[in-house]
Amino acid sequence: MAVRQVLRMGNARLLQRSEPVGDFGSAWLCALLEDMRDTMQALDGVGLAAPQIGVNLRVVIFCVPPPQQDQDRQNSRYPDAETVPETVLVNPVITPLDDKTDQAWEGCLSIPGLRGLVPRFQNIRYRGYDENGALIDRTASGFHARVVQHECDHLDGMLYPARIRDLTQFGYTEELFPERDARNGGVS
Repeated sequence: MAVRQVLRMGNARLLQRSEPVGDFGSAWLCALLEDMRDTMQALDGVGLAAPQIGVNLRVVIFCVPPPQQDQDRQNSRYPDAETVPETVLVNPVITPLDDKTDQAWEGCLSIPGLRGLVPRFQNIRYRGYDENGALIDRTASGFHARVVQHECDHLDGMLYPARIRDLTQFGYTEELFPERDARNGGVS
C-alpha cells in the first residue's frame, strides 16, 4: 500500500493514550496493517505502533526474521538479534512475570539517530488479538520482551527517553558508538 510518514518526538500525538480497536477483520484495519508493514520494512525497523504514523489506535506490529531466512526481509540494523515472530498485536496487555530487569540500548523510528540505555522487564506475558480477533497469549524474554514493551509504550503515549535512568546514557548513535556503524545499536 504505502510507506507512511513517521511522527517524530515533539509531536503531541505521540503523547496521547491510544483508543482500543473493536472492529476486527475490517478493510480499514487490513489497510492500516499493510501500511505499517511497508513503513516498518522501508525504515528497517523491528516494530511499529499505529500512533507513530498518526493513527491513535492500540495496534502494534513487530518481527525479527530468522537469520538468512529471507534476505529481503533480514533486518540489517539487528543482524544478531534473536528471532521474534511476525506479530500483529491489537489491544495488548503486558504482565511482567517477575521483577528481573535489564538495561539495553534502544532507538526508535520516532527519534531517529539517537539511542538510550533503557531498563525493561526481562520476562513478560503479553496478550491481545490478531487482526481477525483471534486471541494471542505468549510469554517472551530477552530481545522479544524488549521489543513488545517498547512498542506497547507508544500506545500509552510514552517514548523510551522517559524510561532512561541516566541521561549520560542517551545521545546520538555516532557519538555513543563511534566504532560502530551508525545503523546498529538497539530496538526501534
